[in-house]
Amino acid sequence: MADLIYVDGGSPLNGTITVRGAKNFVSKAMVAALLGETASELRNVPDIRDVQVVSGLLELHGVKVDYDIKAGILKLDPSNVESAHVADIDAHAGASRIPILFCGPLLHRLGEAFIPDLGGCRIGDRPIDFHLNILRQFGAVVDKQANGIVLAAPNGLKGAKIELPYPSVGATEQLLMTAVRAEGITELSNAAVEPEILDLINVLQKMGAIITVRTDRVIRIEGVPTLKGYSHTALSDRIEAASWASAALATKGDIFVEGASQPEMTAFLNTFRKVGGEFEIKDHGIRFYHPGGELNSIVLETDVHPGFMTDWQQPLVVALTQANGLSIVHETVYENRFGFTEALNGMGAQIQVYKECLGGTECRFGQRNFHHSAVIAGPTPLKAADIEVPDLRGGFSHLIAALAAEGRSSVKGIQLIDRGYENFMGKLEALGAKFEMA
Repeated sequence: MADLIYVDGGSPLNGTITVRGAKNFVSKAMVAALLGETASELRNVPDIRDVQVVSGLLELHGVKVDYDIKAGILKLDPSNVESAHVADIDAHAGASRIPILFCGPLLHRLGEAFIPDLGGCRIGDRPIDFHLNILRQFGAVVDKQANGIVLAAPNGLKGAKIELPYPSVGATEQLLMTAVRAEGITELSNAAVEPEILDLINVLQKMGAIITVRTDRVIRIEGVPTLKGYSHTALSDRIEAASWASAALATKGDIFVEGASQPEMTAFLNTFRKVGGEFEIKDHGIRFYHPGGELNSIVLETDVHPGFMTDWQQPLVVALTQANGLSIVHETVYENRFGFTEALNGMGAQIQVYKECLGGTECRFGQRNFHHSAVIAGPTPLKAADIEVPDLRGGFSHLIAALAAEGRSSVKGIQLIDRGYENFMGKLEALGAKFEMA
C-alpha cells in the first residue's frame, strides 16, 4: 500500500460504505480466545492492521488462526498454546500495545508472559502501571528487564478487590481477562463500561465466565477453573462510523454507513444534530448528511461512556471549522490530543489550544500543564497543504480536511490510517473522492 496520496478536495462525498467490527473490540476478543480450551469463532472481523498483528502474536504462541477476510470470519484454536520467543514477540508487536493484554490469559495457560516495550498513538502518556498493578494484585510477579517485562504466576492467580483511579478501558479489559479464571471472587470499582467492554463481557460469558455489571461502575467476577471457546459476531465500529459521518458534514456530502448502529452512538448523534448535521436511522445502517445552510458552533466535552467519545472528537473538529461562531472542545480523556490541529491551522483553520479547562467542569488535566482545550473559530475556508499523518485518528481527520479543502493536498503516512480503517482507500473511491496514489 502507498504511504503517500494526493487529494483533490472541495467536492462532496456521496455514496454508501460498509463498517464492520470495532477495532477496539475485535483485537481483545481475539486475545480472549487464549482463555478457552476449545476453538472460537469471531464474525464481522475487519481487515485492518491490528487484526494482522494480533493474529501473528497468537500464532507465535501456538494458536491456529484461520481468517476468511472476505467473509470476515476468524477461527482461533488455542489447544496447543506454548511460550513464544521474546525476540519474536518484540519484532512482531512493533508499536502495538496489544501484548499487555496477553498477560492474564498466558499466566493462566502457561504460568508466564512477556511484554515488549510498548508504543502506540502519540496522543499522550499511556502508562502500563494500571495493568502491572492489577496483575500484581492477582499474585503475578513482575520483573522489569531491559527489553521488556517478564511476568510469572508461581502460585497461580487469585481474585482481588481493585479500584481504578480512572475508568480506564485497557485496565478494565486486563482485569476481566485475568479475573475470569482466577481463584475466588474479583470486584472492580470505577470500571470502564464502554460498549466494547460490554461486548467483551458477552464473549467471556459465552465461554463460561460469571460476570455481573452493576449500575455504579462496579464489575464482579466469580472465577472459574476452565473456559471453552465462543461463537460471536462483533459489534460494529462506532468510531469509524462517526469518522465518515464527520466527513459527510465537512464536505457537505451524503454518506450511508452500512453497519452503523444507533445504540452505541447516541451521544455522537445528539452532537451531530446540534452542529446542524442530519441523519436517518435504518435497520442496517445510518445515513449521515449535510442538509444545507450554516453549521452551528457548540461547546463539547469528551468523557468516558456514556459521554462523548474521545475518538469522535478529532474528525468532528474538522467539521467545526465550517461552523458559524466559536466552538469549544474540552478533552478530558487523553491529555495531548490536539496536536493534529496544527496542520488544520496550516490549511486555514483558526484553532487555539489552551491549558485551562474550558468545558463545564474541571478535569484531571487542568492543573498539569497540558493543552487539552480548543477554541475553533468558523467558518474558515480550508486550502490544500502538504500533510503528514501523526496518528490513527488525527490522520483520518487530516484526510477529511484535505477532502474538504480547495486544491490538491499531499497526505503522507497513510499506512497509519490502515491500522483502524478497513479498505479506506476503496471506500474513498466509492464515495467519489478525487485522489491518486504517489
